[in-house]
Amino acid sequence: MEQWLSWIKKLQAIAQNGLTYNKNPHDLSNYEAIRDIAAEMLAAGSNLSKPEILQLFASNMGYATPKIDVRGAVFKDEAILLVQEKADNCWSLPGGWADINDSAGEAVVREIREEAGLITKAVKLIAFIDKHKHKHPPESLHAYKAFFLCDFVSGQVATNHETLDVGFFTLDNLPALSTPRVTVEQIQMCYKHYHQRDLPTEFD
Repeated sequence: MEQWLSWIKKLQAIAQNGLTYNKNPHDLSNYEAIRDIAAEMLAAGSNLSKPEILQLFASNMGYATPKIDVRGAVFKDEAILLVQEKADNCWSLPGGWADINDSAGEAVVREIREEAGLITKAVKLIAFIDKHKHKHPPESLHAYKAFFLCDFVSGQVATNHETLDVGFFTLDNLPALSTPRVTVEQIQMCYKHYHQRDLPTEFD
């Protein structure tokens, strides 16, 4: 991960934790100043404006922790299920942020149903990884990614408001991937666990 982005994340986490737990007006003012500096730094190195970044920072309340992104690997013979994202027209494993009141396994099953129209069952946690330690584009949020092997139960493929298309692809014929969401190496990892289901869960 870019070092400057790592510093910004640390500053934002310090500010968020301080604003959450401190009651002293002087200290609160200092934490707000730290958050303001972090927003200025991020605005200088991205295509977001400072007000947009401050709004993003303000939406994160409580103790600063990584968000959880779940991704489901569903196979049909030697082909893996991918969805085409409206956000960038590229392809990804179905998934997204885990919702409140969902377990990680429930979240990935819901995401597959919503984005691809299929009913599945999560049968194995393939990997639980720190997103910024892998080949994703830099971003301001710190996230963990949970990859699940999911077995098909029923249903027909269908898109929703977030997806343009749904399809099964072989490893040697993958479309352009949405790299903020998934990398080639992660899909290769899913294939490895599909072929050897007794492999241990991978983690950073």
